[in-house]
Amino acid sequence: MKVSLLIVDDEIKITQMLQRHFQFLGFDVHIASDGIEALKVLEQHHIHIVVSDIMMPNMNGVQLLAEIREHYPMIQVIMITGYVTINNALSTMREGARTCIFKPLEDLTLLEDAVNNAVKHVKQWIDILDELRAMKPQEAGV
Repeated sequence: MKVSLLIVDDEIKITQMLQRHFQFLGFDVHIASDGIEALKVLEQHHIHIVVSDIMMPNMNGVQLLAEIREHYPMIQVIMITGYVTINNALSTMREGARTCIFKPLEDLTLLEDAVNNAVKHVKQWIDILDELRAMKPQEAGV
């Protein structure tokens, strides 16, 4: 299974760098420059994991996270930010982000680890859903 990743950041250099990095690692990578564009990508593509900046124009990352939780609850969301504040970290956790990683992203180890943990979670759910689909209706409790 090829995992699809959406990178959302208004800083094009960061978006492009993360896109190249995760494509090299074998991910199907989509990009968006703000939350509104990200929601359009989510409508058009099956995305497993979103990596989103917090501070962006039009719709910030916390607002995007709330929309994802409401409409796409199975998507794993990892937040990144250059504005390190307790409020940023707490708001992302309150809205259900897996984690919040602080910029600069010079060493991508933390972000890679967070994405790999999200991949494990996604794959566990896919396995569970596949098992449920394979069951006879009476076994599945239907």
